[in-house]
Amino acid sequence: MKKLLLSVTLLLATVAGAQAQEFKYQTPPKAIQDILLAPPTPRVSLSSDGRVLALLPMQDFPTVAELAAPELRLAGLRLNPRTNGQSRVNYAVGIKLKTLPNGAEVEVKGLPAQARISGLSWSPDNKTIAFALTTPGSGTDGRVELWVADVATATARRLLATPLNDTFGNAFEWVSDSKTLLACTVPAGRGAAPAADAAPTGPAVQESGGGKKTAAPTYQDLMKSPTDERLFDYYATSQLVKVSLADGAAQPLGQPGVIQSASPSPDGKYVLVRTRHRPYSYTLPINRFPQRLDVLDLASGAPVKTVADLPLADAVPIGNDAAPTGPRNHAWRADVPATIYYVEAQDGGNPKTKAEIRDKLFTIEAPFTGAPQELAALPLRFGGLSWGNGQLALVDGYRWADRHQTTWQLNPSKPAAPLTVLFDGSSEDKYKDPGTPYEYRNAQGKSVLLTGGPMGQSIYLLGTGASPEGDRPFVDELDLIAKKTTRWWRSQAPVYEVPVAIIDASGKKRQLLTRRESPTQSPNYYLRDATKKDKLTAVTKFPNPYAAFGGSFKKQVLKYKRADGVDLTANLYLPPNYKKSDGPLPTFMSAYPLEFKDKSTAGQVTGSPYAFTRIGGGSPVFWVTQGYAVLENVSVPIVGEGSKDPNDTYIEQLVSSAKAAIDEGARLGVVDPARVGVMGHSYGAFMTANLLTHSNLFKAGIARSGAYNRTLTPYGFQGEERSYWEAPEVYNAMSPFNYVNKIKTPILLIHGEADNNTGTYPIQSERYYAALKGQGATARYVVLPAEAHGYAARENLLHVLWETNAWLEKYVKAPAPQPAN
Repeated sequence: MKKLLLSVTLLLATVAGAQAQEFKYQTPPKAIQDILLAPPTPRVSLSSDGRVLALLPMQDFPTVAELAAPELRLAGLRLNPRTNGQSRVNYAVGIKLKTLPNGAEVEVKGLPAQARISGLSWSPDNKTIAFALTTPGSGTDGRVELWVADVATATARRLLATPLNDTFGNAFEWVSDSKTLLACTVPAGRGAAPAADAAPTGPAVQESGGGKKTAAPTYQDLMKSPTDERLFDYYATSQLVKVSLADGAAQPLGQPGVIQSASPSPDGKYVLVRTRHRPYSYTLPINRFPQRLDVLDLASGAPVKTVADLPLADAVPIGNDAAPTGPRNHAWRADVPATIYYVEAQDGGNPKTKAEIRDKLFTIEAPFTGAPQELAALPLRFGGLSWGNGQLALVDGYRWADRHQTTWQLNPSKPAAPLTVLFDGSSEDKYKDPGTPYEYRNAQGKSVLLTGGPMGQSIYLLGTGASPEGDRPFVDELDLIAKKTTRWWRSQAPVYEVPVAIIDASGKKRQLLTRRESPTQSPNYYLRDATKKDKLTAVTKFPNPYAAFGGSFKKQVLKYKRADGVDLTANLYLPPNYKKSDGPLPTFMSAYPLEFKDKSTAGQVTGSPYAFTRIGGGSPVFWVTQGYAVLENVSVPIVGEGSKDPNDTYIEQLVSSAKAAIDEGARLGVVDPARVGVMGHSYGAFMTANLLTHSNLFKAGIARSGAYNRTLTPYGFQGEERSYWEAPEVYNAMSPFNYVNKIKTPILLIHGEADNNTGTYPIQSERYYAALKGQGATARYVVLPAEAHGYAARENLLHVLWETNAWLEKYVKAPAPQPAN
């Protein structure tokens, strides 16, 4: 095992077809390495009153040894058996508190060395911060603990002696009195984990029939045996307790169970508990398992009402608008003391069924003895809900087939009254996006709409502000009576500024917390008076992570057209000292295709030319340090208007988009069209393989964690809703696996050994590489130990960069002649 952790197993394909062999970790050129390992920027969390900012320095990359720690993969979850928590958590390593605007940054005392902090949560009165602190342990002695930090004294302490059960990543929640928390804990005296059967007592059996259709995506990390079921019960079962902030005393509530969530009512009198139960499934993940919704009395723990007991959701129709039958989405209404709302499909959950009403919204009030009351009937599938007050709520609906979305205004005091359309349009039309209604945490700690104006008739909208010039975020005030919008503020060039929170909307000040950056200035937080153009107060002073090597990477946003007239964009990066007289450069391109139903919206500009470029492990921008031009975030829209589906002409649009980007770079004189490489991750890897298969535009490709045989994802993928049996010609045409005999361009395949993404099993790359090798293609297959769909370990990230750089140097920068595709 130790030897495995110190090496990476590679399948090396040479002209002769080499066998698998041990291969030590390698590192890329120093410039690339230094950029990757630049210190992470802290995250922030703002108190609901806007007075205190918590600064959270983040952990650096874990080692591969940490990543390869014991892990259980059950019911679509990944668990750390040492801690009874989630594995692969991105932890904060400390907490600093800063009183706004000019208070000093105060380090929270009392934390253990090498703290691992997650799940930070402010109390409703903002006087205390609760968080989970993980101690990894060396064997079975790891644990996740409930800690609190007093804001006034900046002092932390462990609150609860019993370890949390953090299987679902939401093990605690504040009660509205700010003196009590609910927590899911490891049951006392549960004993040792169940062992695997010494010998199987029989086969694992599944059965279907009776005309019941149970189609499902290709989920990963599912249960496979009765042993898995016992392990799941052992690690997922928790005891709900009520914890006193004063002394950590814990009172059990109800019985132990597989408690997925436990949420107190706004008035602090009840708790809504969601428990998963048997029979479990070997083909579906936890969110499809049977579930029971119970209301408990928060004072005594006594059962009050079983709101619903729902069966296994194994017959949900195919489609992005599909929903299970029966009630769903149970939660507390945030603006009243104790009312539960839920949604129920009226069309059998099938978007292909003709129906005037898709979903109905219901409520049931405490003490939960009366019949549910219909609040609203929705002609579209329910997409979300924002509570305001007794006369105001906003509800969203959507229809995937034509990307239609609507936001309605409703009056909760008038159940079943006709809905008032507030916003209506296409989810793809970013230029007309009105923004997102702003919510804040109220005195009970629940998120509700912020309202203003003389009669509370105004709401506030925060938007990305997409435009032909790029994103220009904004804050608007919308008078719901006059239906008039007043713009408070909008980001202005040459910076990119994003509204994070509204601090004060009551007076003339109109104070915002924003995050502000530019191509040469790393993101930092500011207090802005929206009534005064230049009234800014700096809150943070995070250093530029790239100060040691120039400070920034200059970006140019290219705008050009595809052959069919669709507008396209790409970000162009050039080496720091590049001059036009240097001539065209070897080029590295990356992209990720997206489906659209409208050509005009497909060509809309997204992103900002004024944003700071932070380079992650999967970025192509590293290679400007090696003399390449980089085309990043190249738009590859796959459009299907009207009755046509986007993927009906996937290959043609894919190749045309890539060619247009290369042609534009060549027109500018910076891209050498004879020396271009392409890279993509996940669906971008699928794109890469198809581009190498169906065009001769590239000298090499790097495909990371992709899927290459669409018959292995027969019930849809990405935005494709049709099953393989409904559109076999589309699935077959889009699968590069079917055309390995055509590919002549060198391709580097990289895949995480423990990929957990739906549809991208490692076998996709394994079998694709075997097929390529069988056809004599130039290919290399790299398997990264312990990595999931996104790569995390320092050694693996550095090695991927080394592999990529070596591939580009060999086949793109100075390529040998290759046979034409």
